[in-house]
Amino acid sequence: MEAAFLNSDIFKFILLPLIICLTRICDVTLDTLRIIYVSRGLKILATSIGFVEVLIWLFAITQIFKNLTNPIYYVAYAGGFAMGNYVGILIEERMAIGTVVIRTITQKDASVLIKWLKTEGYGVTYIDAQGVFGPVKVIFTIVKRRDIEHVLEIIRTCNPLAFYTIEDIRSSSKGIFPIIKSRKNRYKEP
Repeated sequence: MEAAFLNSDIFKFILLPLIICLTRICDVTLDTLRIIYVSRGLKILATSIGFVEVLIWLFAITQIFKNLTNPIYYVAYAGGFAMGNYVGILIEERMAIGTVVIRTITQKDASVLIKWLKTEGYGVTYIDAQGVFGPVKVIFTIVKRRDIEHVLEIIRTCNPLAFYTIEDIRSSSKGIFPIIKSRKNRYKEP
């Protein structure tokens, strides 16, 4: 009876391609996360993910090699790969692990922005600089990735025309990071 099911058209053309696609989504999602964690220096997490990733990949590729004549499996494998990249990036964004530096360059008076960032508990370093059109203020703020949107909202509120860049930081020492607190009064000028 089991052999009959495994040889049925429902299994061959629907269930097995679906299984291949889903395992490939899992495998590539883990691969995407592993690469991100390797670049951030999270060795143990990256190694653990890599182990599970390879086990899943072996299952998927075994099914392909058992059925090399069915092109539906190739499409399922490729579709799973594409979706796995997308899902991996979405998961990593939601986890928001790590630290970034937000570099803001503003031609407008930056005192309100600097004060507001400090009031919210963020460390702020700023310097006077010279831009193409005259004097500017360059403001460096190192924040946890989960706080990026909060900081950007402050920047946009204080100076909607400010130029900013965001870069990942592999490691840092010391620094000032806000204590998680209720932000019900968020985005009100200090």
